[in-house]
Formats: sequence, C-alpha cells, structure tokens
Amino acid sequence: MVKSTRVTNNIRALRFSHGEMTQAELADRVGVTRQTVIAIEQGRYSPSLEMAFQIARVFRAPLDEVFEYPEEES
Repeated sequence: MVKSTRVTNNIRALRFSHGEMTQAELADRVGVTRQTVIAIEQGRYSPSLEMAFQIARVFRAPLDEVFEYPEEES
C-alpha cells in the first residue's frame, strides 16, 4: 500500500484551465511519464523540488499556487 503525501496540488484544475491539457501533454512538457503525473495529481507521489518548479513553469504560476503543504497542527 502506498502512503499518500501531505502535499496537495491543483494540477488537475490548472490543466483544464490551460486548454484542457492532458496528463500526457503535461508529462511531455516536464519530461516524465504520464503515470508520474497521475501519481502526483492523486497525491501518491511528491515531485522533486526541480520537477515542482518545472510543473509550475508550464502553467506560468507561482509554486504555491500549484502545490500546497498544510500548516502543522498544534
């Protein structure tokens, strides 16, 4: 069983707001497989910092608009 990451993302919404970009198109632009994009979107995989910046750059969005990390609960 794969443990989900706490990092969440808005990739799916961003893909649709950018001309309904497919997972395969995003994967090609970032240089990864479609399966990697699926895993990131579903929260099963956290991308490297470099890959996160590449994804944000595709959408011309700040990193924190693409990925979010929850605040620690006290």
